[in-house]
This record gives sequence, structure tokens and C-alpha cells, in this order.
Amino acid sequence: MPRDPDRNDLAYVIDMLAAAQAVVSFVAQKTLEDYSEDLFLRSAVERQVEIIGEAARAISQEFQNSHSEIAWRPIIAQRHVLAHDYGEIVDERLWRVATVYVPELIKQLELIISLS
Repeated sequence: MPRDPDRNDLAYVIDMLAAAQAVVSFVAQKTLEDYSEDLFLRSAVERQVEIIGEAARAISQEFQNSHSEIAWRPIIAQRHVLAHDYGEIVDERLWRVATVYVPELIKQLELIISLS
């Protein structure tokens, strides 16, 4: 996604947070087995993770450098896999993203927003 000149980095962080919160709500009360068997759920999670990565990709390098606690490169790389290498999506890996890494990302993004 090319950076929109009318949006600032914080707007993209807010987009990331909204998508991350959606992921957490989608997988709440679900198991890996539920996830693996439900195309609708997998598709929804994959799309929101892709949005997280797309928003991260639009954030300036300066902002990324000043918030090195965020795993920018892996987030953007995951988006690339979802968008271009969909044959390499592994349910277990994306489930771990959704249930471990995204909740941690939410905490980090909320802190950034609260300090802005």
C-alpha cells in the first residue's frame, strides 16, 4: 500500500489496532481445531492479519525505528505470505499469530496510542 499523504503514522497504528482487535474477537472461545475446520473463520482471520501488515507497511521508517518493540518486519512479511504466497499458509502458524502474537501486539499498539 502506498502511503496516503493525508494520513499520519498514528492513523495506521489505529488501523492495525482495529484489525488486531477483530482477530482476537474472531478466535475467542475457539480452538485450533475449530479454526482449521472453519473456512469462514480462517478467511476472516487471514484478512485482518493482512490488514495489520498492510497498515504496518505504510508506517514511516522513522516511526518504526522509534517503536522497535513492534515486530515490524515479521508483521509485514506475514502480510506478504497471505497476499502472495497463500499456498504456504499453515493453520498452526497463523493460529499462533492470532492467539499469541496479536494479543501482545494489541498491548503494544494501545501503549503507543495512549502516549500520543
